[in-house]
Amino acid sequence: MSLLAVDGLTVRAAGGRELVSGLSFHMGRGDRLGLIGESGSGKSLTVLALIGLLSPGMTASGSVLLDGLPVLEASQRRLDRLRGRAVAVVFQEPLTALDPLMRMGAQVAGPLRRHRGLRGRALRRAVHDALAEVRLADVARVARAYPHEISGGQRQRVAIAMALACEPALLIADEPTAQLDTTVQAEVLALLDDLVRARGMGLLFVGHDLAVVAAVTRRVLVLKDGREVESGTVEEVLRAPAHPYTRDLVAAARRLHGTLAGISRPAPAVRDGREGDATGRTG
Repeated sequence: MSLLAVDGLTVRAAGGRELVSGLSFHMGRGDRLGLIGESGSGKSLTVLALIGLLSPGMTASGSVLLDGLPVLEASQRRLDRLRGRAVAVVFQEPLTALDPLMRMGAQVAGPLRRHRGLRGRALRRAVHDALAEVRLADVARVARAYPHEISGGQRQRVAIAMALACEPALLIADEPTAQLDTTVQAEVLALLDDLVRARGMGLLFVGHDLAVVAAVTRRVLVLKDGREVESGTVEEVLRAPAHPYTRDLVAAARRLHGTLAGISRPAPAVRDGREGDATGRTG
């Protein structure tokens, strides 16, 4: 059974215009798929359809099965159970996922309390462990902080900790490094790579920069105007892109990053959560 099975997914706006058209792909446990395309290509709409969060007026048809359970026809109660345990999402801007009036520790505690039933000392320990796992330097200080009191890179690490707190089978990362500077971006990519590998999770990584997507995925699916134009392994697409649009993406990535040689290996990570303090990776 596929972890995620998407067949003929079509998303329409309120007036009936197709924004995503007939998208199909399957992911097994531990698979890593990159969904790539420019702004307006339908990437984020696809993610929202997969987790049942399309805006009012938008409709989705086709079939989406998450761990064998249908998503598009699911009740709100069923979706609430799926989110957090079966699938979790890390969004581009952590401030959209974090409550500005709640301390970081309380926000990480929410899914642990709701989905795992933790309370008291066990809950406090689980919050500490979740923040430590994403390599934050001062867990106690971050747990007491409000979102505006920590850096963007630290906020994104907290958002990752929240997403992984309930050990989902599938992690969806929707351009999670787009708002970060280059050094912090490399650290967060390496962190995601390590955590996904250690937990054996599936990863659906969404982005517009082919080099960034290739750093943490094994296969890529290229979207343009809501339609798939090409798919294949990272190596195949980088070496011999077949569609003109994909060739443009590869050329843009080469101009931006200088070279794509070895880009499928994540950049060095820091281990203590202090941005810009690269200590290198082993293994």
